[in-house]
Amino acid sequence: MPEVEITIGGRSFEVACAAGEEHYLQSAAKMLDIEASALAGQIGRLPEARMLLMAGLMLADKTAGLEDRLREAEDRIAALTEQTREMGAAPPPEPERIEVPVVPQSVTDTLSEVAARAESLAEELEQKVG
Repeated sequence: MPEVEITIGGRSFEVACAAGEEHYLQSAAKMLDIEASALAGQIGRLPEARMLLMAGLMLADKTAGLEDRLREAEDRIAALTEQTREMGAAPPPEPERIEVPVVPQSVTDTLSEVAARAESLAEELEQKVG
């Protein structure tokens, strides 16, 4: 089992970990060191046990906040997934009916007569000009 030297709050510790886990231990130690260094900067020198306790509590507080946010995000994902499933299972909407007004036959007949008269006048004009 490998031994890793970590530094927390300016103090060195030898810690054993499983083979291949050294990187995770170093990462966790760095997070704890950041909290311990912040405490030392605010309060000054603390007994080792007190410093580790306070730094651990600060990390636990951050972790609890992240867990709450994760739970909220998971709930939101579940709600959106359910909404998507419901929308997929719903029947398609009825097609919208669009009514086009029908032009009365009398208007169509009148327009045909006007067109015929216009063509007749155009022919007469062409004969007189040409």
